[in-house]
Amino acid sequence: MKRRSLLLGAATLTLSQLAAGCDSKPILKIRSLKNSIPAQLVSKFSRDVQPSPLLQVTQEPQLKELFALLQEWKQVPKSKNQADLVMLGDYWLTLAIRQKLIQPIDPAKFANWAQLPERWQKLVRRNDDGQLDPKGKIWGAPYRWGSTVIAYRTDKFKSLGWTPTDWSDLWRSELRDRISLPDSAREVIGLTLKKLGKSYNTQQLDKVPNLKKELANLHQQVKLYSSDAYLQPLTLGDTWLAVGSSGDLLPLLQTEKDIALVIPVSGTALWTDLWVEPASGNRVSLVEKWIDFCLQPRIAPQLSLLAKASSPIIVGMKPEDLPEAVRTNSVLLPDAKILAASEFLLPFGDAGISLYRSLWQEIRQVVKG
Repeated sequence: MKRRSLLLGAATLTLSQLAAGCDSKPILKIRSLKNSIPAQLVSKFSRDVQPSPLLQVTQEPQLKELFALLQEWKQVPKSKNQADLVMLGDYWLTLAIRQKLIQPIDPAKFANWAQLPERWQKLVRRNDDGQLDPKGKIWGAPYRWGSTVIAYRTDKFKSLGWTPTDWSDLWRSELRDRISLPDSAREVIGLTLKKLGKSYNTQQLDKVPNLKKELANLHQQVKLYSSDAYLQPLTLGDTWLAVGSSGDLLPLLQTEKDIALVIPVSGTALWTDLWVEPASGNRVSLVEKWIDFCLQPRIAPQLSLLAKASSPIIVGMKPEDLPEAVRTNSVLLPDAKILAASEFLLPFGDAGISLYRSLWQEIRQVVKG
């Protein structure tokens, strides 16, 4: 969603000053998505690790740009701008493995790896074709995660006398021409599958009764499809409800008092940002220390609050060990039943991709009545 397609310029931020006379200090070069690494945590890492390291964090506006950098570094090994560690969305992991852009990591080197809930450990264990494999290698370290959520205007819904709680509410007649949806076949077809009691990762779409009819009806509800320009129509009241990434929408709550968020009770799509090592990079001990630092239970709540996205570690922590601001935030920490019903968007084969693309094009061409 917008977290994958921010229209901002790239920025370089050196979070520990590269002061004169400090050439002997170890340096860790990181490439990350903009605003994904809280400066407070970098400062804490620099204080905790001895000798105190220097972190050079270069931020990119879009995850696809980080993926493009991995491709560039494969073509030009030992490039001057190559990082030791790169943030990558789980969506890109399969391609990165297939194209040999990254190298496996050894979880035995991380004291806190066992703190990761099992579903995140399984997510990054892949074979050499990038497919999930319980006997595969570990290709990345989960850093933070979020979900596809429903955002709605509380002021507009007052007159309706109800508020959305699940995907089925998107089909209610009161919302005709009031909704924005992501410009994404996997997301829109996926939430419709969820409404029908199916998995987001269903590939044989032609075997799902009423799917095409449900999608056509939903299409009539939509005012716009957008993955990167849906926030302004919502804040202006041009749309009353939007489906988008929690990474986009949680920060919006700080300034927009008339907007509320809800995770559909039947479950939703999950995304995860990972730390990966470029295939042509030199192994740096600070990489292991940074990853292990991010996996610490004492760091996870801070990361979740400051980065507006959840650390996977908080899912396995006791509620009493979490600050109230995390414990009571149903988007940062969804109800256990809802989280159990939610799914990562898993990689498809060519046949599955073709079915989604074909159905998506067909539905988008339906003339609104």
